[in-house]
Amino acid sequence: MKLIETPVNGLLIIEQDVFTDVRGYFVESYNIEKFSKLGIHNHFVQDNESMSSYGVIRGLHFQAEPYAQAKLVRVIKGKVFDVAVDVRESSPTFGKWFGIELDEISKRMFYIPRGFAHGFSVMSETAIFSYKCDNYYHKESEHGVYYADTFLNIDWKIPLEKAVVSEKDKILPPFEKSVHFK
Repeated sequence: MKLIETPVNGLLIIEQDVFTDVRGYFVESYNIEKFSKLGIHNHFVQDNESMSSYGVIRGLHFQAEPYAQAKLVRVIKGKVFDVAVDVRESSPTFGKWFGIELDEISKRMFYIPRGFAHGFSVMSETAIFSYKCDNYYHKESEHGVYYADTFLNIDWKIPLEKAVVSEKDKILPPFEKSVHFK
């Protein structure tokens, strides 16, 4: 397993050891001891999975303290462009975002600590997306940032005129008006 730091403080890419042969592949997707050795000490309490079609954009979502969530995300099938935005006001990378393509072939994982808005776009015909969370979903603490915010100017790697976005996500506030972590 290999850890790659990103330009945004706290975001990490994990390249897993994938063992392939004529039967297919094997990957140990999570081992608390191995992740602890990499410096990831979260106690994950909830796993989520979604299936989406090409052009779907989900996000950008986050939960306010004390219900903030760190996430460990990966793609089981297909390909997505995964994005995390630093919403921690005290962070040197506040307001910066980082995106990475995650797919079923590379088996890369993306670690997103607490204090980040998160979302993804589907680049393949369909995608199955999985993520571990270190805190439970808490509806009253749910917040978000508008996916097409002009300040962030995220390139979602799909034509925005083909984007499929929930009504809830279409009315999220811009970055400057969203709730921030202090």
